Amino acid sequence: MPILKDTMQAVMKKAIALAPDSFIPGGKPDPLINHKHGLIGAPVSRIDGPLKVSGQASFAAEFPMDGMTYAALKYSSIPRGRIVSMDTAAAETAPGVVLVMTYENAPRLKPMPAFMTQPKAIGGDDLPVMQDDQVHWNGQPVALVLAETQEQADYATSVIHVTYEQSRDAVTSLDAAKARGSEPGVFLGEPLKLEINDALAMLAAAPYKIDVRYTTPRHNHNPIELHAATLAWEGDTLRIHDAVQAVAHEAWTIAHVFGIDEKNVRVTSPYVGGGFGSKTVWQHQILAAAGAKLAQRPVRIMLSREGVYRLVGGRTFTEQRVALGAQADGTLDALIHTGTVAMTPHNNMPEPFILPAKSVYASRSFLLDVETVNMNMTANTFMRAPGEAVGTFGLESGIDELAHAMGMDPVELRIANEPEKDPTTGLPFSQRGIVEAWKAGRERFGWAARGKAGTRREGDWLVGMGCATGTYPYYRMPGGAAKITLTDKSRATVSIAAHEMGMGTSTAQTQVIAERLGLTMADIDFEYADSTLPGMVLAGGSQQTAAIGAAVIAAHHNLVRKLLQFAGNRSPLSGLLWDEVGGRDGGLCALEDESRFESYAALLARARLAEVSVEAEAPTPFELQHWSIHSHSALFCEVKVNVVTGEIRVSRFLGSFDCGRIINAKTAASQFRGGIIMGLGLALMEETQFDERTGRVMNPSLADYHVPVHLDVPKIDIIWNDEADPHTPMGARGVGEIGITGVGAAVANAVFNATGKRIRDLPITLDKMLG
Repeated sequence: MPILKDTMQAVMKKAIALAPDSFIPGGKPDPLINHKHGLIGAPVSRIDGPLKVSGQASFAAEFPMDGMTYAALKYSSIPRGRIVSMDTAAAETAPGVVLVMTYENAPRLKPMPAFMTQPKAIGGDDLPVMQDDQVHWNGQPVALVLAETQEQADYATSVIHVTYEQSRDAVTSLDAAKARGSEPGVFLGEPLKLEINDALAMLAAAPYKIDVRYTTPRHNHNPIELHAATLAWEGDTLRIHDAVQAVAHEAWTIAHVFGIDEKNVRVTSPYVGGGFGSKTVWQHQILAAAGAKLAQRPVRIMLSREGVYRLVGGRTFTEQRVALGAQADGTLDALIHTGTVAMTPHNNMPEPFILPAKSVYASRSFLLDVETVNMNMTANTFMRAPGEAVGTFGLESGIDELAHAMGMDPVELRIANEPEKDPTTGLPFSQRGIVEAWKAGRERFGWAARGKAGTRREGDWLVGMGCATGTYPYYRMPGGAAKITLTDKSRATVSIAAHEMGMGTSTAQTQVIAERLGLTMADIDFEYADSTLPGMVLAGGSQQTAAIGAAVIAAHHNLVRKLLQFAGNRSPLSGLLWDEVGGRDGGLCALEDESRFESYAALLARARLAEVSVEAEAPTPFELQHWSIHSHSALFCEVKVNVVTGEIRVSRFLGSFDCGRIINAKTAASQFRGGIIMGLGLALMEETQFDERTGRVMNPSLADYHVPVHLDVPKIDIIWNDEADPHTPMGARGVGEIGITGVGAAVANAVFNATGKRIRDLPITLDKMLG
């Protein structure tokens, strides 16, 4: 599959050498970094909370449309092959059925552009959608039914009978895929391979070393809100209410499939009940739109929980080798992190598990490599902290094993390998406080009480403590743009095609915008999640806050310049430049002399305007060319393991975070805790069971695919250092994905400290404890 050459990293490399190292014109830090007592950082409750708990927030499957039909899908039952025959007669005559669509009567459509193949492409795979008799994975949709009710549509799919011819060369096991050979992994246009010095030779010569294999299983997405869309054709325009985290990208992608202008596809997604990387464009939206075109009626499609497993991708298998060589003081001579992941022939999303190893520790040599093999299965996709979530399990478990082999405290080993600059790129760190996070977390958690492996017991329970580092890179993708409309009533509307998936985007951004303009939160309207709005911001990679922030900064600069043009010679602001004023109390004032003030109403009155609108695009993220920018965490876990049953209970957990400036203390703490809880599931229970005989997911439900519930989750303590990063918007870095990274290793390391038993294959289930 071709990969988009102008990825974010490629854009950075092409930037001119003298490009500014900041998103602020003139290279100045964001003025909001110095605001210590305003809205920035305050624990503000989510403004959408009352709407959600009262049922007034409309999700994708809740928009009413006249003449609605309801969709259901029939899924294939072979991993690869072709459809020989399909009997749809019973379905077509079933009660309430409006349409049965198969490859024989579906509209002619172009293949769906997969993510990263073009700037706005966001498809989960690049396959033709119901255009021929070919089957590419077990679970591929082979028929769509539209009916007057959901129950009627579901029933009709059950009476469709399909005969298949299965291909003999279907690949449904990782071993079979590896036997066919591997290819180098590529992620965001960058090769997943790096060598610095001779790591193998330096490993062999090191006085202390470990060389260990770790594995992680497939994981499936399980957001509370199922993947759903309500849509209709209005003449030549397609109107879609979707559960999606990329409205502008979806509009372009679907327009490409149907061969129409993207302006003729309008996508809105005001509320998303969880996405974690899965709420992009999959075949169900395309099929629903095609069905609506044939039936000439609106369609609502909501995948069943099983349907999500059949159709929507997740996290793939990994096999990882971690080899570490160290001197007696703990400093690393060699850091080797290599292995294999499974992909599909119809998308390009390897699990880039080596990413943490590129920046988190100093080492005299590195060998990092991800090889990919192909299997016939659902296409992989992004899943919270892709690469980092499982890569830190291998790397941080390996660090713990090295510390044990050396008789060294694992916290001290990590601190001993703290790099002065990025160890693989040589770039300076923009701001890095992980050592401080380790020291603060160690003291608060009571790490000094940790004993040797298997020595602490409370009745029938063995007690242990483990720790791990979490890390996640800062991203700010190109394409952010924002519009600000300011009225003479000192109200402002900020419009940008961003997203709210439950992380508090609208609340945090309203805080930031109000602070920047010198207004109250009640004076701000934040418009988002509509493809007709400016920008093409993707809610992913923990970069949306920075992307929105940079776009708003650019628009705010234009607004201030325009208002200063209105000021004239008689204004207290006369003669001031845009970077010499700031927002305060519903107007502008001189930063050096706050008595030089004029309200927005007065400024607009000078221009005889009731409102003024400005729009701007965020500059290219040059800061990534000049600085190594990452969020970090120091994680501490206490577990209790029953000596009779092997049951594991996580009794305490603490996350000490280094993520730059925290915008909203309440929503950030929720994000950190949510990530840790997801990490507990990764460590102890989440596993997609894949039938290697048929290529079928065997546990496609929350009854069989286990995730943490309330009784599985202990008290989770959260602290952070809140040191602003001078090279990012608002001084902030991402908090959405850092929470999950490192959790799997922290739990596994605590289990070892409790029992002396090392589990290297996730999840840590009873059979592995008792085996």
